[in-house]
Amino acid sequence: MNVALVRGTTVQDHVALAEIELCGELIIAASSAAERLSADRIDEVLNVFTDVEQLGNNRD
Repeated sequence: MNVALVRGTTVQDHVALAEIELCGELIIAASSAAERLSADRIDEVLNVFTDVEQLGNNRD
């Protein structure tokens, strides 16, 4: 049986770290909101935009 050697004691999963950061942003936004976050507000916090929104912003 061959076992791969792990170099160092830390492993970085960049996708997992990005997801954790996004969750943190949502938690911060939710904790400061008086009501539940709308889908539009969640998209804003996560910097998610539809193609139509991006086209509209590029015309300005």
